This record gives sequence, C-alpha cells and structure tokens, in this order.
Amino acid sequence: MSNALRGVRVLDLTNVLAGPFACHQLAHMGADVIKVETRNGGDLARQLGADPELNKRYMGVSFLAQNPGKRSITIDFKHPTGKDVFRKLVRTADVVVENFRPGVMQRLGLGYDELLKENPKLIYCAISGFGQDGPLRDLPAYDQIIQGMSGVMSITGAPENAPYRVGYPVADTIGGITAAFAVAAALADRERSGGTFIDVSMLEAVMATMGWAVSNHLIAGREPKPMGNENVTASPSGTFRTGDGLLNIAANKQEQFEAVCQVVGRPELITDARFSERQARLQHRFELKAALEEAMAMKSTDEWWTLFNQAGVPAGPVYSVRQALEHPQVAERGMVGSFDNVPGVGRDIRLVRTGFKVNGQAPRVDSAPPTLGQHSDEILAELGYSPLEIEALKEEKAV
Repeated sequence: MSNALRGVRVLDLTNVLAGPFACHQLAHMGADVIKVETRNGGDLARQLGADPELNKRYMGVSFLAQNPGKRSITIDFKHPTGKDVFRKLVRTADVVVENFRPGVMQRLGLGYDELLKENPKLIYCAISGFGQDGPLRDLPAYDQIIQGMSGVMSITGAPENAPYRVGYPVADTIGGITAAFAVAAALADRERSGGTFIDVSMLEAVMATMGWAVSNHLIAGREPKPMGNENVTASPSGTFRTGDGLLNIAANKQEQFEAVCQVVGRPELITDARFSERQARLQHRFELKAALEEAMAMKSTDEWWTLFNQAGVPAGPVYSVRQALEHPQVAERGMVGSFDNVPGVGRDIRLVRTGFKVNGQAPRVDSAPPTLGQHSDEILAELGYSPLEIEALKEEKAV
C-alpha cells in the first residue's frame, strides 16, 4: 500500500464539501489530516444528509462521506487562547486548507502572512467560490451558484428543458480535486524554500474542466448548446432506447458507425447519403437515431451491450447508483470501504474511497469519520499540553 503523503500533516479547517473532499483525497494518500472544527456544531455537513437521526447526532451522512481517516479537534478561533492553540498546531503542520470567504482568516488574525510567522514553509490553500481577488471575491457561493455562473447549467439538459443542474455537487467536487492536486504539487516542490499560497476558485476550476465546450466558443465561435443525451461531436453517440431500457453508445469513429449498422441488421444505413459521412450524420442525427432505435427494440439492453462490445463499439447500460455500486466492476476493486460500529453512528457504514489504485491497491484509511472533537485531548497532548492544561483550556472554552 502506498502512503505517499506519510509524515505530512494537514490542518483541515473546511466545511461541507469542496474543502473536506480535498482533504479526503490527501488522507487516503497517507497524510495526517486534523479536522479543526468550531466548538458548537463543527462542520455544517455534520447536520446534512438523508438520515435525520444522524444529523441530530452531528454525524450526518454528508459528513461521513468525506471525513474518514481524519482526526477532529475543536478550537474557538475567536478566543485569544484558542488562537494560541491553533498557532501552536500550525507550527507542526505542512498544510492548512480553508474555505472561508476571502478575508475571514485575516480578520481573525490567522491569515496566511500571520501563519507564515509560525511556520515559514507553510502551504496555505484557500478555496472559495470566485477566488481571492476580482469583483465577486466577497460573494458567497454554493455548488449550484457556480454551476449556473460557469455555464455548466446552460449546456446541461435537453433543448426543451435546459438549463439544468448536474445531479450531484460537481462544482464542489471539482474544486476539491483541484485543491488536492495543487497541494500535492506544492508538497512535491523540493526547491520550495518559503511558504506557498494556493488560491482555488471553484468557478475557474469548473471552467477548466469544460475544455471542449469553452474551446468551441473561443476558437470556433460556436456557442455551446444543451444536447440532452446526444454527443455534440459524433453520431451515433448518445443514449438509445432498447427493448427493455436504455443503452449508451459511443460510435465516434467511422468504423464504429459501420459496425453499429451491421450489429443492428441495418447495413444499408452505411451507404445512405444522410449518414455515410461524419458531418452528414451530425446533421441527420435524429433520423439515424430513429432508425437504430427501431431495430434495437428487438433485443434487451444487456443483449445489445454484449453485441456492440463484441463488435468493437463502446457501449454500456444506464445504471442507477445502487446498480453501479453493486456491479462487480466496482464492488471487486476496493472502491467501497467499510467501518465497523462507528462511534456516534452506532452501526457499520460503507463509504467510497478514491478513484484510483497505487501499485494495485486502492488507497484506504484505517479510521472512521470522527465525532466532533473526538481527538482534542490526543492532539493537545501531542502539542505538549499537560492534562491539567487541557482541562483549563476546556474550562476557558478555548477548545
């Protein structure tokens, strides 16, 4: 098992998703991630999720999903002694990740410049909706706000119902992955002699992933439009109805189109002037789709899936989340981890890990998501506080 970030300490000051997801990736690569939370309630995600009882216990499903492998300490950043505790913690850390609005940490006296005085080689990663400068820097931003302002919603859905939001918090997730990549890159900089300030804009991070849509506009002057389940670059490429459901087909090459026609028993479509060339197929995509779906009504999704793949045509069924998780391709590769009798939850839970393997192994963490402040005493002791001092900090409500 590779733990490439072993020995790296990350202070996770983040809430809800983008920041916690970034630190989730770092924890799975071996970093010691300490979740620094407020005394009253902690991460808002502790109160979010589909299980109301867990929300009441501050162990909401939304929190559980992104926080295994982390330790939790509570600190009051507005309390002078609490600030002192945090500064002492920063001296032991390699990375600080926060997703407050720009300026919040500076107003607390705990901004990047101040923390560099405690740790001159600190990597400080600030995640925000719009970045640390620009006219929108001070505005709050949640996932759907970014989806709308990035253009993602304008090209999601079909012409008759767009704009649509993507069905999961894609902007938060992309922001988190971007932050994790930037932090890992900073850690890998062996020439680094001073601190590093990383400014992650969720808006820009999302737009960076929209390469084709953005480039069609910038280079070709074509305004991206919602295409539903159709592929803008090729036909037949999209979602097709079968005898019992739906099948995605990605016949992006000429030989793949011809193979589709042979498999469905419509070889005459290959030489039809409407479909014989790539550009013609794009212009007549819905006529081609109708012809293929008429033929595909004769067999089930699973039957066509097998036939197309045997013919070298990329294809796959449209699954529910449950079906995807249960499929052997996911279930047998270590994508889902389990934790027994989790404190604060009272039962076993299963959570997804990362989307990659290292030397044949899926990165994993050993500990379940922490209860609020679960490791406060442990971490304070590591910082050199005595049991009596720890009790005094608690009485002061500094931690």
